[in-house]
Amino acid sequence: MIKLSFIYVLMGLLMGGVALLNAFDSTNPRRINNTIFWGTYSTTFLVGSYLTDFANGCLVIVMVAAVAIRGLGQGTVVHTTVEERQASARRWRNLLFVPALTIPLVTLFGALYLKNARLFGVALVDPKQVTQVSLGLATLVSLVVAMVMLRPPPMAPLREARRLLDSVGWAAVLPQTLAALGALFALAGVGTVVATLAQRWIPLEHAFIAVATYTVGMALFTMIMGNAFAAFPVMTAGIGLPVIVHHFGGNVVIMSAIGMLSGYCGTLMTPMAANFNIVPVALLELPDQYAVIKAQIPTAIPLLIANTLLMYFLVFRF
Repeated sequence: MIKLSFIYVLMGLLMGGVALLNAFDSTNPRRINNTIFWGTYSTTFLVGSYLTDFANGCLVIVMVAAVAIRGLGQGTVVHTTVEERQASARRWRNLLFVPALTIPLVTLFGALYLKNARLFGVALVDPKQVTQVSLGLATLVSLVVAMVMLRPPPMAPLREARRLLDSVGWAAVLPQTLAALGALFALAGVGTVVATLAQRWIPLEHAFIAVATYTVGMALFTMIMGNAFAAFPVMTAGIGLPVIVHHFGGNVVIMSAIGMLSGYCGTLMTPMAANFNIVPVALLELPDQYAVIKAQIPTAIPLLIANTLLMYFLVFRF
């Protein structure tokens, strides 16, 4: 059975490879820091599940120290010229999107059909983690498609992963860290505190105001925490369940679905969402580090308003 540990192994191997490339890059003045940071990160994926909480905490401290002492750096080795990349783009044109589009297509297929797949009477994929496992498998399939189609050097995927991760730096760890922070906030009862403050200062006896507080709160908490999954347990425990569902009798499924979409509006407007808004800047080598966010804000705000209205008209009627 393929479990979530499959994703951990993939990520561990990737980060380990990035660490090794950094270790042998003499053009990077901070290669030791990079090697320690990405090597330790790799360790958390590969053996973190077998270590104690204290040991994992020590690994995190090592990562923080690697960044705090002189910071991370980048090498100057260039494996392809601008002219070569432009020639490749002209040759393949829109077909360059094929490997990228393979990921959602294979993920969707896996989520729909692998849940009940069995091999010799044993479930092929852990039914509880089928979407995550499908995403990992889709990434591998996409890599194979790209390698067959573009025929780059065998080390090109790892080198480009290293280049991108070094460009993003420690911010690449933010999504995982902030998701964990959201779970910690939920366990600490932050949702209860949010509910108390909201009920004291916001007139939640009106259904529309309750819905608007929930959707806008999801967007704002996502902007602060950088991850809608981190914001969801806080806002749902504080406003969604006690007010929209229990007090007004709203549909919990509709509330949750549109609530997450509202959180994603916040994702479009925050640099804390490094994987969405910082990685593209590094990948496209844009001069303005906030260029992606500036381009997305005109879409995010109307979409948030639309989500608020959509929830109000649907959540109490179905």
